[in-house]
Amino acid sequence: MATPLAFTATYSHSADAVRAAIASEQYWKDRLAEVGGPGARLESFEPAGEVLTIRMVQTIAASELPSSITSVRPGDMIIPRTEVYTAGSNTGTFEAHVDGAPAEVNGTVTLTENGSGTVATVEGSVHVAVPLFGKKIEAVVAEKLLELLASEAAFTDTWVSQH
Repeated sequence: MATPLAFTATYSHSADAVRAAIASEQYWKDRLAEVGGPGARLESFEPAGEVLTIRMVQTIAASELPSSITSVRPGDMIIPRTEVYTAGSNTGTFEAHVDGAPAEVNGTVTLTENGSGTVATVEGSVHVAVPLFGKKIEAVVAEKLLELLASEAAFTDTWVSQH
């Protein structure tokens, strides 16, 4: 059974402005440099017709992880992540996994106009296939992801303001 992942961000910009940021390769490079963790990088930015696929690698340093995770999987947590958006759509999908661990995350991001701003709703799940400790690890992974999503949301609102 997976652990649910739910997050809501409020942007002071229109959905069009947020979508324009998502469609900018520079936005992804800047976001990863700012909040992607040590060694974060953009693997690919692939517009193909109406579909945009972004592949990146993010890292959570071992020093930021609880012993319940580092005892099962020592070292930094390397997280390959893919996001897919379709032009004109307010919904995108994401998936991620942890290198060297049976951990997967997936879900959707939905943008909704809210007055002069936009609300981004993230809904997904975290699944760690480790007997006995899987749920405990899922909870920690979900907590770290929520922290990351909050940092990404703050970065995005600032980036859109500046571009």
